[in-house]
Amino acid sequence: MSSDNIKIGKQFSVIFWILFLVVGYWFFSDQLESQQNPNQQPVSFVNGSTSTLVLKRNRQGHYVTSGYINGQPVTFLLDTGATDVAVPEYIASSIGLQRGQSVRVGTANGSAVAYRTEINELKIGELRLRDLRASILPGMKSDQVLLGMSALKQVAFSQSGDELTIQFNQPY
Repeated sequence: MSSDNIKIGKQFSVIFWILFLVVGYWFFSDQLESQQNPNQQPVSFVNGSTSTLVLKRNRQGHYVTSGYINGQPVTFLLDTGATDVAVPEYIASSIGLQRGQSVRVGTANGSAVAYRTEINELKIGELRLRDLRASILPGMKSDQVLLGMSALKQVAFSQSGDELTIQFNQPY
């Protein structure tokens, strides 16, 4: 074998391993995302004027789902301990939420300053909630919006096993 053939063989070997790693990363990052958010495409069922949304719990035991705020895609973490829908500041800026009056709030990490805001429409599957009170939290370092009680008090929900069933009446 000539030294040129050996060089070409090594180059193809390097290219193969780089492609293998890229495809592996792409495949496994998709798998990890589906484990973090098993409700990336939430489905609702309609029976008369009542709609039902069923969410699956993720590996950490949380209910995470994809949805929209004012038509912009976000990821929600359902949090019955949060008073309002809590939006990290960088997400609020990217989806066009405006800071309102500053307020002091209690968080899992202690007291913090937040800013009142209003969400015109929140959507998960067929669930649509309008004119919701929310808070923008500058110190919140999360990629998820906490779906708090200002939204959840408008629906009925029950848990069974690894599923959370949310029922709501759709306005016509």
